[in-house]
Amino acid sequence: MDIVIRNGSIVDGSGRPAYIGDIGISAGRINQVGQVRAQGATEIDATGKTVSPGFIDPHTHFDAQLLWDGAAKPAIEHGVTTIVPGNCSLSLAPLKAADRMKLVGMFNQIEEMPLVAFEQGVTWNWETFDEFVGRIQQDLTINVAPLVGHSVLRLWVMGQAATERTATATETAEMQSLLRQCLDAGAIGLSTSFVDMDEKLQPVPSRYADHAELDALCAVLAEYNRILQVVHEFYDIDLTIGRIDQLAELSLTHKITTTLSPLFINRGDFEGVDRVIARIVEQNAAGARVWPQVQTRPIDISFCFAVPSLLFIRLRGWYRVMRFGTPATIMAAFQDETQRQQLVQEATSMMPLWSTLILRQVQTEANQQYVGKTLAEIAELRGTDALNAMIDLSLEESLDAHFISADMGHNDDDKVGSMLRHPHVMIGASDGGAHILSFSTYGDTGYLLGHFVRDKQLLSMEEAIKKITSDTADIWAIPDRGLLKSGYIADITIFDANTIDRGPEYYVQDVPGDGHRYVRDAIGVETVIIGGAVAYDHLQGYSDEHRGQVIGAPQR
Repeated sequence: MDIVIRNGSIVDGSGRPAYIGDIGISAGRINQVGQVRAQGATEIDATGKTVSPGFIDPHTHFDAQLLWDGAAKPAIEHGVTTIVPGNCSLSLAPLKAADRMKLVGMFNQIEEMPLVAFEQGVTWNWETFDEFVGRIQQDLTINVAPLVGHSVLRLWVMGQAATERTATATETAEMQSLLRQCLDAGAIGLSTSFVDMDEKLQPVPSRYADHAELDALCAVLAEYNRILQVVHEFYDIDLTIGRIDQLAELSLTHKITTTLSPLFINRGDFEGVDRVIARIVEQNAAGARVWPQVQTRPIDISFCFAVPSLLFIRLRGWYRVMRFGTPATIMAAFQDETQRQQLVQEATSMMPLWSTLILRQVQTEANQQYVGKTLAEIAELRGTDALNAMIDLSLEESLDAHFISADMGHNDDDKVGSMLRHPHVMIGASDGGAHILSFSTYGDTGYLLGHFVRDKQLLSMEEAIKKITSDTADIWAIPDRGLLKSGYIADITIFDANTIDRGPEYYVQDVPGDGHRYVRDAIGVETVIIGGAVAYDHLQGYSDEHRGQVIGAPQR
């Protein structure tokens, strides 16, 4: 055996009870499960530890990061062995050279990815999906199951018209042909969006598609048994239910799987979430395959005024100042008495939110005294109100004052736990790799297993592992993964069930162009095996093995 894992508590991903046993690995696959008599070239003592299939994260935006970091750090450290990028109608291929900056603008607006990271971290040497797959396969440590974005299909076929009108029958047929090329090259499905806006605050290309176009693309997905992912109107329950019905129709017509993301508890709207899940159950009972994705973590959003923040998307005056301004013009807007009054007036209705914001980071010594305090507390100390305190601190810090709106929603443990456990719910919606200055998208699995399984006991370990391994593999038609089973690819996570968790969020400078992001360290994850080789060990760090695969791509 290449590797033998000894005496671990095996949670095999099937939902069956855990048991003590060994796992033998050879030639990249699981050879034996149970009792392994043969010696391994590498022996891992898992006594007292849990051994499970590697976790699968079905909603990420690591598309660009994979070009400079084939491990998608720190995802692997949290036990994730397979990621699905290309969500929300956005993928980096197929993409003509003339449309590159358009797509970068959309990534910057929708996923809050810094422009400088693309400028200094990406060498544009591909156009087709096949060429992109070849590019990310170099030095790939994590497994990738990429979606192709509907918006980029439209850009490729229609050019500027993709953001202006519906497609003609000829253009739709060209998109069908292009989608087939992407699926042949390794795309696991198609993503689309009904809500997102581009860098000009106009609808993204996929939103100009009519039902006939989407139906035609789903007919192609049916040829390959591939999945459709959508971003629905998550802010409106009735519109969400309408989208569920549309997805159910597409699923029944074409016999495909569909998924919508995200579904979360917004301001304690339990009744609305219950209505959504009830419609999901109803449509699935009729034979449709519609899966909502539910995240594990509460909603936290950090921001500073040096970069646009989606927290302000409902305040058009504020967001336009941030989106289209420079640091100098943003500061000028805050300093101009008339413009400042207009901004304050626009945001006054949300004063309860501003009062609870916490100042998390400043640069000047004078303002260190306020770090960790709410804006309400700071305002009282400074003799003003929360909104003006936020503006004043931002001016004093040259826009480098960082605030956090913590625990905004999705924070009722009992309700969230019941959603995560529901048989018609997929655990996902992590957004890994996106919103890097707004919140840390890493550690959702540790939070699931530590908070909801160990601390709250709202799911069993076997239930939770099944949800993030074999269930996800089955939904996404990912072969030979998700179970600890002889013949399956050896993607394995070994962790301490007594300690597994996510660490606190912190600020690091590791993005191309001297950029920053928020990350979390893993707690309790000890060893991660990908493709039959140790990819990460909590004592040794990352190995030199690059066994990651683009799932579904032809072997090169």
